Amino acid sequence: MKVCHKCKREVPFESRILRSEECPWCAASLHCCLNCGFHDPTAHNECREIGTELIRDREAANYCSYFKFVEGGRSGDDEAAKAKDKLASLFKI
Repeated sequence: MKVCHKCKREVPFESRILRSEECPWCAASLHCCLNCGFHDPTAHNECREIGTELIRDREAANYCSYFKFVEGGRSGDDEAAKAKDKLASLFKI
C-alpha cells in the first residue's frame, strides 16, 4: 500500500512511480523525498543512502535514482500524533 505524504490517502499505483506522477487526491508530487523509504531527517542530506545530492525542497518531484516509495506510509507521523494526543489529555480537566 502506497500512501501520499501530504493527504495520507492510499494512491493506486502498482508500477514504478515516475517523476511526473502526482497524487490523484491532492496533486502532491509522489516522486519526492517525503515519500521515499531512504528519507531520514536525522541523516546527512536527510537521506540514508550514501552519495545522494542535496535536495532542497523535500516535497518537490526530483530525479533521484535511489528513490524507493515507502510502503504503508510513515509510522513516525502516527506516533507523533498519538504522543501529542496523550500529552494534551494530561492537561484536560
